[in-house]
Amino acid sequence: MPDLSRTTRGVPSQPAAQPAAASRSSGFWVVGAVLVLLMLSSSVPSALYVLYQQRWGLSSGTITVVFALYAVTVLIGLLLFGSLSDTLGRRPVLGAGLVLAIVSMGLFAGAQGLGLLLAARAVQGLAVGLATGAMGAALLELTPRSRPALGAQVNSAGPTVGIGLGGLGAGLLVQYAPAPTALSYLLLIAAFAITLVGVVRMRESAPVGLGGPSGGRMRMRITPRRIHVPAAVRGRFAILVLTIVAVWSVGGFYLSLGPHLALALLQSTNYLVGGATVALLAGAATAAQLLLGRTEALRTAVLGLCGLLAGLGLVLLALGLGSAPVFLVGTAVLGSGWGAAFLGSFRALSALADPAHRGELTAGVYVFAYLAMSVPAVLAGMLTNIHGLQRTSVGFMTAVAGVCALALLATLRLAARTRTEGSTA
Repeated sequence: MPDLSRTTRGVPSQPAAQPAAASRSSGFWVVGAVLVLLMLSSSVPSALYVLYQQRWGLSSGTITVVFALYAVTVLIGLLLFGSLSDTLGRRPVLGAGLVLAIVSMGLFAGAQGLGLLLAARAVQGLAVGLATGAMGAALLELTPRSRPALGAQVNSAGPTVGIGLGGLGAGLLVQYAPAPTALSYLLLIAAFAITLVGVVRMRESAPVGLGGPSGGRMRMRITPRRIHVPAAVRGRFAILVLTIVAVWSVGGFYLSLGPHLALALLQSTNYLVGGATVALLAGAATAAQLLLGRTEALRTAVLGLCGLLAGLGLVLLALGLGSAPVFLVGTAVLGSGWGAAFLGSFRALSALADPAHRGELTAGVYVFAYLAMSVPAVLAGMLTNIHGLQRTSVGFMTAVAGVCALALLATLRLAARTRTEGSTA
């Protein structure tokens, strides 16, 4: 039993408060590590697609179907279980997601053809879909009190950090290490097992009565709910989600066909080139997020959309000229816009959520993100089989530029309206 003689009546002594703060901080970084690892594992196959294509005779359309299956199963997980952590608690949902992630890595490592590759991608998508709402909510709830913006910043930077590390790391292993289609996944199994231990030991962050200490253990019946956006914030949600759609349309294209485009423009057969292209996009995104971490949310989103438009223009110029240097510069500019736009829109969206529906609203954001990742990528893959990679890329980038322009106009109007409301309050 604790020694109560060292506390004042009703007020714990300072040494008792320090472990609670430490527990909160350690839990925050455990969840951040889970987010990075899940996103890292999702981008590893992107660096391997060219190799799979060569070994198994797959078309570009088939590759985008493999990629899209991941996004579709993420959506299924989000729609069925996106709000589950609001009922059951963050820890059990995160733990279940990590177990599924380990299973998917084993399937990837053992894949010798399209069948197991599809199965692995599907299980991986379910793992990410199950964990996404819990991760987003837990990061906001466990944010260190001394740095209140850190939760939204890690929520937005975590995917880009993971995607960049996954693309670059897998590219290096594929090009220079043995067992290129297995080693990356075996290393990830070990990493996921370590983080699973961390999740089991972390404190529950869901508010009491929702999924917290008295609520989660009492609710033995699990009834997944549909994603719901409160009526009062649907207008703002729709405007900000338009930015999410633009951002993740670019991400989906680069993660599925970006390595092929880079190898063609750079006239290279080095597998590291494809992974490095994904890493360049994600690395620039992360740098922009770190640079703009303290900038107001809507202003960050506007800056990001301007960067997206500039980057898309440069990539289109590179495709017209057949210029590899311009393509690399355009990818870096595009990445910085991607990172800033996602950070700004996610921070603005997270401010709309009340504690009882935080996991639900976070999952709703990612529903649109993964739809934007999957549907345009599949269309691009199918069109590539008909019109070729370059013509399809030009059409895709032009269409996304139109969405970015529309999102920019809507966000500028929202920012102006917000300033007006603030001045009259």
